[in-house]
Amino acid sequence: MSLDETDRRILSVLQKQGRISNADLSERVNLSASACHRRVQRLETDGYIRDYVALLDARKMAVPTTVFVEITLSGQADEVLDAFEKAVARIPDVLECHLMAGTADYILKVVAENTEDFARIHRQHLARLPGVAQMQSSFALRTVFKTTALPV
Repeated sequence: MSLDETDRRILSVLQKQGRISNADLSERVNLSASACHRRVQRLETDGYIRDYVALLDARKMAVPTTVFVEITLSGQADEVLDAFEKAVARIPDVLECHLMAGTADYILKVVAENTEDFARIHRQHLARLPGVAQMQSSFALRTVFKTTALPV
C-alpha cells in the first residue's frame, strides 16, 4: 500500500499527539470521523503504525545522563554478532543498539543516573558482553534536539 497525502497528515499528527481523539484527529486532517478511523485502522494493520507509547522524561525518571558507547567486536562471524545482540538486548539501561558501518561495529545509547551509575552499568553489564574487543564511551553534555517523529 502506498501512502497518500491524507495518510501522511494522519501519521504526522499521531506521531506528535498519539492520544488525540479520533474526532479531533479527523478534524485536523479534514476527514469524517468514520473515514479517519478506517484509515488509522488500515495504517495499523499495514504496519505503518507500530505502537503507541508514552515518552517519559529522563530527568524525572532519574536517568538524565546519556552515554553513547562504540563497540568493536573481536570478529564478524554470525555467531559472534548474534551472541552480542542477544546479550545487549537484555540490558535495561541500553535504549538503542545499532549495527554500524565504519570504525565501530555497534553504537549503543545508554542512560544512567550519573557517571558513577554508568560505571556500575559498564562493570556489571557492558564489560561482560560477549565478543567485545574494544569499547569507547562518550558522554552527552546536552541534548540540543531530540524527536521520535519520522519525516512523512
